[in-house]
Amino acid sequence: MSESIRISACTAADAARWDEFLQTDPLGSFYHRFAWKGINEKNFGHEAFFLAAWRGEHIVGVLPLVLVGSRLFGRILCSMPFVNYGGPCGNDAEATGLLLDEMAALAMRLRADYTEIRTLEPLTREFPTALHKVSMTIALQPNPDTLWNAFTSKHRTNIRRIYKEGLHVSSGHIELLDTFYKVLAESWRQHGTPIYRKRYFADILTAFPQETRIFIAWQDKTPIAVAFNGNYRDTVEGMWAGTDARYRHLQASYVLYWEMIKDACERGYKHYHLGRSSVESGSESFKKKWNAGSKQLYWNYHLPAGRPMPQLNVDNPRYRFAIEVWRRLPTGVTTVIGPPLARGIP
Repeated sequence: MSESIRISACTAADAARWDEFLQTDPLGSFYHRFAWKGINEKNFGHEAFFLAAWRGEHIVGVLPLVLVGSRLFGRILCSMPFVNYGGPCGNDAEATGLLLDEMAALAMRLRADYTEIRTLEPLTREFPTALHKVSMTIALQPNPDTLWNAFTSKHRTNIRRIYKEGLHVSSGHIELLDTFYKVLAESWRQHGTPIYRKRYFADILTAFPQETRIFIAWQDKTPIAVAFNGNYRDTVEGMWAGTDARYRHLQASYVLYWEMIKDACERGYKHYHLGRSSVESGSESFKKKWNAGSKQLYWNYHLPAGRPMPQLNVDNPRYRFAIEVWRRLPTGVTTVIGPPLARGIP
């Protein structure tokens, strides 16, 4: 008879076994790594509950959760906030079911307004689900020329044209953080999006020194577009990117993305996940130009009885006025007042 399963909230003492388990599970991702617990707690002051299912001394399933609380948006138990996705890992159906049971009990104890579980695959249990997001992924090749030759001739011409504007791309780590943050903060202000503190990005770079890279597109000595990537197993995760609107006419993203794709191929990665996009958005259209395949993402909700699915997204008309006001503020202001707001928007 197999041992019964127990569920517990993990501490730092369990970090190594948590991450070892992720290496064996097909759904284990960069966003499930145990270090995110401390990153969220330190930078946002949120409680993090990293639930594990155990058979004896062995982990057979995990579910990372963070309680995101704010006066504006309420108390949201999320897996995982501020990044592309999360959700349960493990191929033991009983373990997954017990993790979801504990999640529901935890949400009740914490008096969460709702729970949001962002997953790459449908959950084994039926939840109200939003289908407004897709994941865009490129199947990489050892030789980047194979990908280049598969692009449309128009796409290749666009990339060549932009190189002729004097653009080049550099990559590195924390030494590029100041430049990255300056461009990203300006880009997010232009989109009406509150920015995180610079320390948040610094702590991610520190926690994952071998698994993170910053890329910057320059025109001569001027940084005009940036990206922040994470690497895990055979996959590159595109996490954050932005372009200074003053240079948007240069279309630097074409050169930036091609250099990042080449780098991923040459480093031996097999997949480049370009991040999530809203369905039928400009972002999705741009990513399709790189022959990225589209895969449905599932925003699953555990809701108190009678509560409708939340509409916490930029397409909600309730937030349009606030977004327009934000765009008019100076970047020096948004980098100060933005982080306290951003901590409450998962």
